[in-house]
Amino acid sequence: MLLSLNWLREFVPYEGTAEELGERLTMLGLELEEVVRPYEGIKDVVLGRVLTCDMHPDSDHLHVTTVDVGQGEPLTIVCGAPNVAAGQLVPVAPVGATLPGGLAIKKAKLRGVPSFGMICSERELGLTEDHSGILVLPEADRAGRKPAPGERLIEAYDFDREVLDISITPNRGDCLSVLGFAREVAAAYGLPLTLPAFEVRESGPDVSAELPIEVTDGDLCPAYTGRVLEDARVMPSPAWMRYRLHAVGVRAISNLVDVTNYILMELGQPLHAFDRDKLEGGRIIVAPAAEGERLVTLDGQERVLKAGDGLIRDAARPVALAGVMGGLATEITDESRSVFLECAVFRPASVRRTARRLGLSSEASYRYERGVDQTGMDFARERAAALMAELSGATIRTGVCRCEPKPWKAPVVRFRRTKAQDLLGVPLDAEFCARTLTSLGCGVERESGDEWRVTAPGWRYDLAREADLIEEVARFEGVDTLPATLPAVVRTLDRFGLPESRHDFLMRVKKWAAGLGLNEAVNYSFVGNKDLDHLRLPAEGRVNILNPLTADQDVLRTELAPGLLQDVRVNIAQGAAGVRLFEIAEAFRADAESETSVAENRRMGLVLYGARFDTAWPQPDEDQDYTDLKGLVEHFFLHFLHLPLPRFELLDDHPYLAPAVGLVVSDADGDERAAGVLGRVKPELADAYHARKAVWLADLDLDLVQALAARVTLAFRALPVYPPVRRDMTVIAPLNLRVAAVRDALETASRGIKNSLLESVELHDLYVPERADERRLTFRLTFRHADRTLQDAEVDREREKIAAALVQSLPVRI
Repeated sequence: MLLSLNWLREFVPYEGTAEELGERLTMLGLELEEVVRPYEGIKDVVLGRVLTCDMHPDSDHLHVTTVDVGQGEPLTIVCGAPNVAAGQLVPVAPVGATLPGGLAIKKAKLRGVPSFGMICSERELGLTEDHSGILVLPEADRAGRKPAPGERLIEAYDFDREVLDISITPNRGDCLSVLGFAREVAAAYGLPLTLPAFEVRESGPDVSAELPIEVTDGDLCPAYTGRVLEDARVMPSPAWMRYRLHAVGVRAISNLVDVTNYILMELGQPLHAFDRDKLEGGRIIVAPAAEGERLVTLDGQERVLKAGDGLIRDAARPVALAGVMGGLATEITDESRSVFLECAVFRPASVRRTARRLGLSSEASYRYERGVDQTGMDFARERAAALMAELSGATIRTGVCRCEPKPWKAPVVRFRRTKAQDLLGVPLDAEFCARTLTSLGCGVERESGDEWRVTAPGWRYDLAREADLIEEVARFEGVDTLPATLPAVVRTLDRFGLPESRHDFLMRVKKWAAGLGLNEAVNYSFVGNKDLDHLRLPAEGRVNILNPLTADQDVLRTELAPGLLQDVRVNIAQGAAGVRLFEIAEAFRADAESETSVAENRRMGLVLYGARFDTAWPQPDEDQDYTDLKGLVEHFFLHFLHLPLPRFELLDDHPYLAPAVGLVVSDADGDERAAGVLGRVKPELADAYHARKAVWLADLDLDLVQALAARVTLAFRALPVYPPVRRDMTVIAPLNLRVAAVRDALETASRGIKNSLLESVELHDLYVPERADERRLTFRLTFRHADRTLQDAEVDREREKIAAALVQSLPVRI
């Protein structure tokens, strides 16, 4: 965004330098790229009064002039322009001056007559491409002051000598105008903001009934308005407007078109001028295009439209692409006399989709894509109408053509000063917070206690949450003034027992996964409906994207499996022998009761495929299997989070896993909750990802797990002093009896013994004979006493009691 410092000063009385302003804006998050001085190349050009103008004695097209440049004797200058004449006020480049392009002015002799400078055209000054004659300057500047010969051109007419090139982030569409920056500067320096003064003089009968507006889709176009001007004369804009537009990178075209560009840069409101005489049927209709409709745009290209593209029609045909570009059939030409001035607000997503698909990026679409202030629409339209009347001699017809199906409703956001202090880590004065938000155009209503209701202004689309308001306070407090604080280290002794933030918990989980040799995957939240369909996931609850980046990313993921399985496919294609991946991310489901209509759930996905060990390791060639995946899940719950092991239940049916095992835990209220699922991806589905071996996948609900982990109370205990005593117990059990059931029964049996010595039970070995309906499970039982060394006899007695209780509770043999 190019911001003229002179233009800015018409809104706020800023007296500092451009560099100082750029530094302040940078600290506010509006980064200065550079300070441009567009007219530096003509700084030596001065004003001159042509005193005499005679034909050259030896040429039929050259003129010999004498020019008063305010210093000493008038200069003799030979000029070849056909429009030079005595009495004119002209720009003069004296001897020693250098013009844009590196042209150095020297004393010369043209056909025997000495010349001591150059009277310049607009092209020689680098203003426009006009070289038809010299530039004849007006006798007075815009304010009515009469410049004198000898004054510097750029100072006499107050050229925009300093322009700041500022990088604008996508969320700050309100700063794509001089007014937007003026609001920031006024708030930053405590300066008053002054809007341009103008007067709209209407005449004639009310025109609104003559040109009715119809908007068929309020989501596409919340508001559409317009003014009618008659008896306009199309001509070049005055110098002050042409040169100001040139300074900010806009090419001057004609007075009517230049006014629309001027208001665009000044107020951020895109406008479009139609030749009203070319509008058929006396009506304007704003509606989505039909599939295959065609429109020839102002650049002469025929555009084939898609259903849903925003389109503006008259009674007979399309006349403009809403928010993108006007149509050629109704453009303003030199013969135009009656003008319909459009001023509207279009939905950002619609404009973005159409502009990108057609490759039509314009200053107007750039602003519409980021959001245009609906509350400022009327001011911009009226100022544009007044300027058009002033510069073209047009008459403004009485009445405004208007259709506003969706009037602006200001969002109300909660703000808590204590919350801001917690996030920023610094004390904040309540009056400072209120003053900051008010200076940015917000309405502040203080409710009970620390909570405020803040109404965001229409030009700030980015103020939608409490965090956004806190960011504004931080910007004006000064991000550079926030104290540097080292991040807290999780699980150090000085933080032991303190609540753990969500971020700290997730980072701890990531370190756990990486420590066990898993690589982190980071996938897009967007997947394709076809990916979810392939995994046979239900269509209910999907959140479809209105403007997908591609056809393969048209819905928010409901599970992490689609992305992880694509990662497996990519790794296989790269020749990976084994894959061990994890991903921690959000899954999304439509939820009408949610504030955003979308419920988000943080989940962790684990996926294993192929070789258990790296090919370079001296280990036998083995593939990862269910025991690897289950071992990770058990370690996660039991050893990492110190939670009870979930109950593993075989599921009868699952969309993409077979076998599928569900994880069941008890929540804070004692209710059983599903904590996730693990199992093998069905081979017929895995085949689509080029997986020729088993793919094992787990999906865990991290939000639920974190809530459970927060209830765990950890305590330190002394390391055991006395040695353990271990005994193995081989249990012959039916194949359909779960190992976990046997282990639970052993632990239950020990709890039934008074002063039990059993410390732990672990599966040590598993053997399944061929063609047998039983298997042998060897458990290692560890016994220990806290105060003395155990005797073999007492250990053996307890082992026998546990064995006897086990045989009575389960259909097993010892």
